[in-house]
Amino acid sequence: MMEAVEGLVRILEREDVEWEVFYQFGRSGSFKIERETLERSQRKFYSGIGLRVGLKGRLGFSYITGLHPSEEELEKLVERAVKLAKISEVPFRGFPAHENVKRVPGIYDREIDEIPFEEAQGLALEYAELMRGKKAGETISGSISLAVGTNGVVNSNGVELEESSTYMGVSAYAVLSDPPGTGSYSQNFTSLQPFEVLENAVEKAVEEARLSARAEKLEPYSGELVLEPTALESVIGVFLSNLYGDEVYHGRSRFSKPGEEVGSFTLVDDSTIPELPGSYSFDGEGTPGQKTTLVGDGVVRNFLLDHTYASFLGMESTGNALRTFRSTPHIGPSNIVLEPGEESLEDYEGVIVRKVFGEHTANPVSGDFSLTVELGYVVENGELKPFKDNMLVGNVFELLRTLRPGKEPERVQSFISPRVLVGGRLV
Repeated sequence: MMEAVEGLVRILEREDVEWEVFYQFGRSGSFKIERETLERSQRKFYSGIGLRVGLKGRLGFSYITGLHPSEEELEKLVERAVKLAKISEVPFRGFPAHENVKRVPGIYDREIDEIPFEEAQGLALEYAELMRGKKAGETISGSISLAVGTNGVVNSNGVELEESSTYMGVSAYAVLSDPPGTGSYSQNFTSLQPFEVLENAVEKAVEEARLSARAEKLEPYSGELVLEPTALESVIGVFLSNLYGDEVYHGRSRFSKPGEEVGSFTLVDDSTIPELPGSYSFDGEGTPGQKTTLVGDGVVRNFLLDHTYASFLGMESTGNALRTFRSTPHIGPSNIVLEPGEESLEDYEGVIVRKVFGEHTANPVSGDFSLTVELGYVVENGELKPFKDNMLVGNVFELLRTLRPGKEPERVQSFISPRVLVGGRLV
């Protein structure tokens, strides 16, 4: 345990309160490329300590930045949190107790941790040069990000945990002006990737821009269509908000308890998958990460829960409390996985939707949505005819009842899914 946290614990043990200390420290390097030229290199550092105290059924929270506060600053931190607990209207339902935590492999890479900033910048310059070599009428932009961070949780119930993780983010964005078309690709990792990953990002963005430039609006269509994982992620996002424990508790979800049939698919949240940026061994409250079946064989089995809302709902935390040292925990997903099915959709001929946007305008409780198609295409006799600017409209609960997963999963950031066949409508 670091010196500042030890000092804070000594002060807290004099108080008649329950307490939880959450600390973070880390650094990142980000490199932004505009029109094949490295435009910005930025390095950031962060560190701080968040403190929650429970007093007579009420919760107080305060934080400080930095990891080397004076004794006086620590005393004031405790004083503020206790004072806020006394006047708080936020209910306190206790902190998690100590449990054995199984470490998730592959979420820390020493190469990222130890790479010099100048060397990372050199990689970004090579990435810009790669873009210049790949362009043929397009303008290409993108970014590389490298980061390392450590989270720690200590509480009055015996939890004492710390974990470091690393991150590499890669993106590419291609633009054609005449005819207009855009394409993009992004992916994230927990380890330093070979240069081929950067080449792949540029090639995918350019390929998509050229498809987009050829795309026209499709005639209205209603019937079976395929959603690629990127498009499905947007649709699942509308549905997923109904499974957040706080939304359920406050009546802002379609569901009040598990057991309702929603289709014939299986959807899980899994923070224990090795080598994924969405993975962790314990959440922001010290609850062990786990695999949670949210929808099993088409039936809602569980919700995404932190300790507080699990207590309110008479359930167990699923280890989905996310936070920074500056904030109290909030419920969120880790890695969302739609399990593969039996449909052979790799060579599907028909209407395929690759990307949509506008899910923030959907009504998650009614399920009604109207999403703009950023890119889709029709495959007929092996020939591909792209389209865009249609609207994918409907109701997410009705659409999911028709969902039939394909066989080959693909990862889009922290969302893993095969292509899926659904009944949909394009206008």
